[in-house]
Amino acid sequence: MNRDFKTLIAAMSAEEKVALLTGSGLWRTASLPQHGIDDIVMTDGTYGVRYSSAQIDGGEKWSMDDFISVITQTADQANAEESAAKGGSEALFSTSLPATCFPNGSSLACSWDIDLVYQMGQALGRECQHMGVGILLGPGINIRRTPLAGRGYEYYAEDPVVSGDIAAALINGLQDEGVGASLKHFAANNSEYRRTEMDSIIEERALREIYLAGFQRAIAKSQPWTVMSSYNRLNGVQTSQDPFLLTQVLRDEWGYQGVVMSDWYGVKDRPASLLAGNDLAMPETRRDKQTLLAAIESGEVPMPVVDRACQRMLELLDKVQRHRRPNAQADFPAHHALSQQLAAESIVLLKNDDGLLPLRPEKTPRIAVLGKPAQEPVIQGSGCATTVPYLLDRPLDEIFDLAGDDFSVRWAIGAPDDLRDDEAALVQAKAVAQEADVAVIFVSTAVGEDGENGDRQDLNILAVHERLIREVASVQPNVVVVLANSDAVVMPWLGGCKALLETFFAGQGMGRAVAEILFGLRNPCGKLTVTVPNTLEETPAWLQYPGENLRHHYSEGLFVGYRYYDKRRLNPLFPFGFGLSYTQFAYDNLSLSTTHAGADDTLTVTFDLRNVGAYDGKEVVQLYVSAPKGELIREVRALKGFTKVALAAGETRRVSLQLPIAELACYHPGLADWVITPGEWQLHVGASSRDLPLSATFEVDCPPRYVPLRDDNSLQQLIQQPEAFARVVQLIAGKSQMPAEQVREKLIRLAPDLFCGLLIALTEFLALDIERDELNAVLAGTD
Repeated sequence: MNRDFKTLIAAMSAEEKVALLTGSGLWRTASLPQHGIDDIVMTDGTYGVRYSSAQIDGGEKWSMDDFISVITQTADQANAEESAAKGGSEALFSTSLPATCFPNGSSLACSWDIDLVYQMGQALGRECQHMGVGILLGPGINIRRTPLAGRGYEYYAEDPVVSGDIAAALINGLQDEGVGASLKHFAANNSEYRRTEMDSIIEERALREIYLAGFQRAIAKSQPWTVMSSYNRLNGVQTSQDPFLLTQVLRDEWGYQGVVMSDWYGVKDRPASLLAGNDLAMPETRRDKQTLLAAIESGEVPMPVVDRACQRMLELLDKVQRHRRPNAQADFPAHHALSQQLAAESIVLLKNDDGLLPLRPEKTPRIAVLGKPAQEPVIQGSGCATTVPYLLDRPLDEIFDLAGDDFSVRWAIGAPDDLRDDEAALVQAKAVAQEADVAVIFVSTAVGEDGENGDRQDLNILAVHERLIREVASVQPNVVVVLANSDAVVMPWLGGCKALLETFFAGQGMGRAVAEILFGLRNPCGKLTVTVPNTLEETPAWLQYPGENLRHHYSEGLFVGYRYYDKRRLNPLFPFGFGLSYTQFAYDNLSLSTTHAGADDTLTVTFDLRNVGAYDGKEVVQLYVSAPKGELIREVRALKGFTKVALAAGETRRVSLQLPIAELACYHPGLADWVITPGEWQLHVGASSRDLPLSATFEVDCPPRYVPLRDDNSLQQLIQQPEAFARVVQLIAGKSQMPAEQVREKLIRLAPDLFCGLLIALTEFLALDIERDELNAVLAGTD
């Protein structure tokens, strides 16, 4: 392809430009051989490469039915060993090539391990190169606002710092292998309920500080080659045609230079979407091409707008083509080992009473393994990201393998049917459990309840699994529950187990990872990236979910996840950042590089971390800050940094975290700008949002920012702005012939009682001859 893009664009007709800015079929961009432009392939997903060979390579005709079959695919249908026997949409989907099914987003982020996630990105990139994929449609980093959200399993966290940093690591690994990422879904796509119709109503401060901040952070740290717009409306505007989102914020404020593409069939008005900054409409639709061409020919869409989008597309195509490795071969066995490591680093130990885990032959030599998921593991969610696993570790097989001769292991299914109790199977499971020293029960949420175009209906695990836990607990005091679920669940059965392993959807290596953790070959080190509630009704979004009249008000504002629980002083079942280990860690000797910092400075936070237990282990250390009291409402504390530290038993290490002062800014709607609050800040370091043993204070020195005053503001508001107050004092002194200091003292004395606006206070109560324009000029400093 000619890399003189301006000359190339000048030689193209309007029809050819429209083709360039539209997909070709479901998964390709347009090929324009007359201009030397080859197509590229893009495909899902966020945790594995879902390559439909029939649709991409086989020339199979595509239709809306093909697309629907992809997004409605359930996780249990993506099994390479069984798919050949299936029909219908399952048979269609089974044409996807096997690939590594890595931990899904809700699991992966619990690793808090930037380096390991980067390696996952590299592995995804190598598999894309192996299959000829130029753009992988991920990662997805929408905030997990409600645990009901159907695609919560794909997303990372309820916090933008974790979301942004994990996404950036994956993007960097992927793109360093020459494959572009597509950061999605931009933005505020936090529910699957009527997702193409709903309007997310979010006040601007919460939008910027919570829902856009993760995207901003990921883009700054990784520059993804593409960004994908979402299906929903945002504050009344379709996101795929929102100039505020796609141009003002993304390009003008953040400086993003890459391609913006639509989600599949996400464009409602193609000319409007291009004018707003959405370069590429996916997939190919005749109507989009016709309406855009007509708009160009009529002048509704100016040619410079078209050419700018074509320039971005050519730059993307050139980048993908230059990085192609046609003979690349992915090392799938190595990637399987990586998937096992990622799963092990992500699994969260939520409970371990009496040190029941790890299992030891001298204490619990007889093990009962119960539950269908021990044989048929629930490893991923449903929808467009669903991946046919190249290999699959079955937990029961792995437990037998690691138990060896030191343990005796028996298995019973307990609940063979997900929808109804099987009394005979339950009796058998109880008998096996009663004869054992410990029962390990594998349970899950309903397969297929998560996914696209629909949310979960509740936060329960399967009713048959809950009954299995209760029945077994009645005959066996030592119960370990291994939980697989898309997002947080309620746990009325928690008292029936002594130990609980939360895996979320941990991918094809989950079985081995769980077995190694059970037997102590690995020390669990994952930590939650969401808050686990006691009930659905206490969750922050509950009162406004799912919305009405196609409008979904985010009435909790900033207070998402742990911010909400902290502000309301509520105790969740398990807090954000929580996770146990087989060892214990002690924090000590906190020091700061300075106790006074300016807006452009970076504070270095250093402390001792000591492994005081008997096992080697890893600790996710977390840094939170609390703002001084100011004009705007603030969270009690907010995460600002983290790192994962490996320590041998008895080892102490000096750990450092960096805190750029600029990241303390909050968005001030009145100023339409980011503002750092001056004053004394508190800093907290520890193991979770509710376990912060170290704290310190530091002073931020920067000029205060004030909202411009008007004549209807109160006298008390005026007094809070010293420079404006001094100007008004001088105005009054000149009008009244009263000394300025006397005026100042009188105004301060009267302020608590003068509830009315400044103009009325000065003209009616103080009987001064002041015109409205005169007062406003003095307030603005333009007199």
